[in-house]
Amino acid sequence: MRSSVLKNNRYISGDHILIVDDDEINRGILDNIFCDYYIAEEAENGKIGLKKVLDDPEKYCAILLDVIMPEMDGLEVLHHLKEAGLEKKIPVFMITAEANDSTIKEAYRLGVMDVILKPVVPYLVLRRVNSIVELFQVRKRLGNQVEQQSLELLEKSQKIIELNQGMIEALSTAIEFRNGESGEHVRRIHDITEFLLTNTEMGDGLSEDDINNIALASIMHDVGKIAIPDYILNKPGKLTSEEFEIMKTHTIQGAQLLEKIPQLRENGIYYYAYDIARHHHERWDGRGYPDGLKGDEISLGAQIVSLADVYDALSCKRVYKDAFPRETVLEMIRDGKCGVFNPHLLDCFFSAEETLHHLYAKNNM
Repeated sequence: MRSSVLKNNRYISGDHILIVDDDEINRGILDNIFCDYYIAEEAENGKIGLKKVLDDPEKYCAILLDVIMPEMDGLEVLHHLKEAGLEKKIPVFMITAEANDSTIKEAYRLGVMDVILKPVVPYLVLRRVNSIVELFQVRKRLGNQVEQQSLELLEKSQKIIELNQGMIEALSTAIEFRNGESGEHVRRIHDITEFLLTNTEMGDGLSEDDINNIALASIMHDVGKIAIPDYILNKPGKLTSEEFEIMKTHTIQGAQLLEKIPQLRENGIYYYAYDIARHHHERWDGRGYPDGLKGDEISLGAQIVSLADVYDALSCKRVYKDAFPRETVLEMIRDGKCGVFNPHLLDCFFSAEETLHHLYAKNNM
């Protein structure tokens, strides 16, 4: 819809105005009044007029509507326009010789902007219609500007979110490279975590945002390894007890590191990231580290990431070992040889593992 502008005291516009009246003479009078200011269209009854509007509501900047007409009267047209929500988008003017008080009240209730009695005074009707049309068009322009600004803000916010996620992934991947990995480990942990939360009962009661945040936070589970010396981090053989104690500190170091990033503290994933970094080596039986949490003292996110980490570590080649066959991996997890897990989590994991296995194969993991 093009907006009207005031030029030489006349409104110049490409908008259409619809005149709905069963009297040809009345339509001609109104057409003559408005033809220099709008593209005037006519309809000889309410049914035809309503169809024109519903077929192309963006086309019209105003509707001039008679009350008493065959096929469909003006009030019925108003009912249909209100049902379609168009009375708030297109100003409707009731132009009628029917001065019944109840009719006028009903017309206003249904959303008409003004009731103009016949016979019309050309200057007055033109002025009243133009004023309200201008008001609607200004409001629409402002509404479009606000909508556009909202979309721009949304796009900028999304770019900031994507940038933050990219930085998180870059940091986590850099640590994986330092650990002699390709960087795919953190992506696999993300995908496994998201899959188990989305496709099993483990995600029951969580919102989509919760699941996305937990999955993104899982990427940072080993961020504390940045503080572990290379000779321990990349040692091909078994760690000594002293070296293992140093390795275990990556959980506390990771949590402390995340705690020192103020921008992250303002992000919805901070709580999950801190918790997972610190607690993804806790065990269901309380024999994990660093805090010796037991059972449901361990958060859902940390439990799932812990299992995902073990599953991925067993399934893939590392500097200190080769990948185990799938059957061996499942047997080791089932028998508790690599940690003790929530029995319900294990049930959900084994019910979904067939799909996870294919995802590994599909992504060359």
